[in-house]
Amino acid sequence: MKEKFKGMFQNINPALLIIILMLLINNMLSSTQSIGQWFIDQILMLPGIIIGLTFHEAAHGYVSHWLGDPTPKLQGRLSLNPIRHIDPIGFLALFFAGFGWGRPVQIDPSYYKHRRVDEILVSIAGVVMNFVIAALSAGAIKLLINHTGGYIYGVSETLFYVLYYMMTINLVLMIFNLLPVPPLDGFGIVTQIFNLRKYNWYYTVYNNGFYILMILIIFRVTGKILTPMVGFFIQLLL
Repeated sequence: MKEKFKGMFQNINPALLIIILMLLINNMLSSTQSIGQWFIDQILMLPGIIIGLTFHEAAHGYVSHWLGDPTPKLQGRLSLNPIRHIDPIGFLALFFAGFGWGRPVQIDPSYYKHRRVDEILVSIAGVVMNFVIAALSAGAIKLLINHTGGYIYGVSETLFYVLYYMMTINLVLMIFNLLPVPPLDGFGIVTQIFNLRKYNWYYTVYNNGFYILMILIIFRVTGKILTPMVGFFIQLLL
């Protein structure tokens, strides 16, 4: 078990940690919440974060496996054990900065019968799973409100916020991962749809995807996309 945790924290990019810390400080300074209330909210978010990241990555693995690729199974990714799927930095980013990701599932597309279509299916599997979890959470919220007649307090209030954060966090994961920036799923989807690998600039963009993504995060371009889109889907689901 100790080796698994040690492996999770290898190759952590210090620059990304600094960015997350900067975003955390900025969020806390701009928040009107007390430290205690902020901490309670973060605890209530934990189930949504763990389930969202775990099911997202597991979905990639299971779909690739069903399409004939043995790689996810050989690497132990056909599991709902969070330790196998959670990237520590992606977890911290989602916990503190409002965006995040799991540990990418390695696949071997050479096993697919219809490579481009199957790669799209694998890429989209994670975000579809996040939407399903968000929709189920929204349904549970409606049932809770109907059951309590709208009078939510005590245990029902705690459950309401856990479900609300479950819905919101999975919507964030869905939309963030659909951004067409490597190494996110959205880039994999547009790569297959438009066959981007045939262009000379593809590998330059792919190899520098991390830096492109960090620039978008630092200048809050991702936030300008996430905030209205998450709001739209919350309205749609509730």
